[in-house]
Amino acid sequence: MTDYDPRIIDLYDEDNPDGPDHDYYRSLASLHRAQRILDLGCGTGILTVSFADGRDVVGVDPSPTMISYARQRSGADHVTWVEGYSSDVAEGPFDLIVMTGNVAQHIPDPQWERTLKDLRRLASDGGVLAFESRNPSIRAWEIWAAEEPTTRNTMFGEITEWCVADELDHGQVLLRSFNRFESTKEVVEEDLLLTFRDDDLLMKQLVSASFEVSAIWGDWDRTVFDGSQGVMVFEARAV
Repeated sequence: MTDYDPRIIDLYDEDNPDGPDHDYYRSLASLHRAQRILDLGCGTGILTVSFADGRDVVGVDPSPTMISYARQRSGADHVTWVEGYSSDVAEGPFDLIVMTGNVAQHIPDPQWERTLKDLRRLASDGGVLAFESRNPSIRAWEIWAAEEPTTRNTMFGEITEWCVADELDHGQVLLRSFNRFESTKEVVEEDLLLTFRDDDLLMKQLVSASFEVSAIWGDWDRTVFDGSQGVMVFEARAV
């Protein structure tokens, strides 16, 4: 993978703060009395370290810059950090496995299907897998691309941000994000290939990997997904 610009990582927590999504995942850890937790695609580790209150927690991310940032944050010493993918996690089993920040959409097929099989290998029998993914029928990429550029003040001075989106085949969208540092006029471009899968496809893929879907929520308050919400939050058990 092409790694992130370190300046973007420095702003990541500000752009993706602790909030209701993290509260939901923490509530799962408490509800299921999880003692061993795997956070796949942990990013900067803002949620990961909050799991580690007397628990055995592993955070995994393929970005060297992300993992480096995570290792330096408060509470990082209580987490085992792995730079890599699901296939690089040797230890298990885990009572709870989470993928947050729409990580599932960053993994294209067939890697996604292999990832689910890796996670079943790492899950305890009856262990919980939870993740969210955007509802493709909302076509969020069209909304993102239609937004006008915005400028904000940061630790690096003013940054102007905008994006363009190209819809490809098989539910894939190439999202190109641009960050212009106004002090130097330098433009940093990030290309993300996102896969939008509907609930039926995700359920079939989970079942194929030996998970049983126990719930699909349409928000972080556990409202049942009815097809109209922008997010699908999956809970599944390893069988």
